[in-house]
Amino acid sequence: MAEPEPVPVTRVVDHGTAKLLPDVDRPRAWLLTVDGAPQSYVDLDAPTHLEFEYARRLAHVLDTRALPGRPLDAVHLGGGALTLPRYLAATRPGSGQDVVEADLALLELVAEHLPLPAESGIRLHGTDARAWLEAAPADSADVIVGDVFGGSRVPAHLTSDAYARGVDRVLRADGVYAANLADGAPFDFLRSQLATFAACFVELALIAEPAMLRGRRFGNAVLVASHAPLDVEALVRRARADAFPARVVHGGELRSLVGSARVVRDGDAVASPEPPGGAFSVG
Repeated sequence: MAEPEPVPVTRVVDHGTAKLLPDVDRPRAWLLTVDGAPQSYVDLDAPTHLEFEYARRLAHVLDTRALPGRPLDAVHLGGGALTLPRYLAATRPGSGQDVVEADLALLELVAEHLPLPAESGIRLHGTDARAWLEAAPADSADVIVGDVFGGSRVPAHLTSDAYARGVDRVLRADGVYAANLADGAPFDFLRSQLATFAACFVELALIAEPAMLRGRRFGNAVLVASHAPLDVEALVRRARADAFPARVVHGGELRSLVGSARVVRDGDAVASPEPPGGAFSVG
């Protein structure tokens, strides 16, 4: 007997209304939205398939962090449908991964309808990202991924120098931080984040679509920070090979982008800007 056609799932979660929408072109693929904003896309049969451009750019950072197949200790701040944790479990078996998601009801929805494979090494934590970081062991992570959005905005308390120092404390000496951020020209938010992480980390890079960097559209950019040298050439090759090629901004060009932007303190931290005209909405 043929399996029934998948149907959309709608549920009120802690921070809005979540929907799981099946992809008609891929039998076990789903789009997760919260209050109409796309959060994640997952193909349960193909966890290495990354539909969203920003997810592929975050994956480029994971792919270049160590030799292919080598397990990593990873922390994912922001869970969504667990797209990148599934990707890392598939590409680097044996990795230990902690996923921190403040919306416990969302985690329960995803676990129920998009279950993780057995022995994935993925541990779920229903708590605030910064609070979890502050309690986490020092020097315990090879990579930290920041992908926390309240609706379509990065929460203010995850934009300050105190947050950046928390990331630095948990990362190992050669660890890498990669964050999904959203902004548009004149990039006040993005520039402030670059300045804030530049105050904590020696190496910094930004991966973004050229049109976004030229100020033609509001969009996502991936901030990459580390104390160890970044494999910029490998990031450039991978970003250029994407279906929608991206640029890697590094060195003097990145310092020019930061310009006179100041480090963000807790007292003046603000959430990332609201996307214009429902730029990230679905349906």
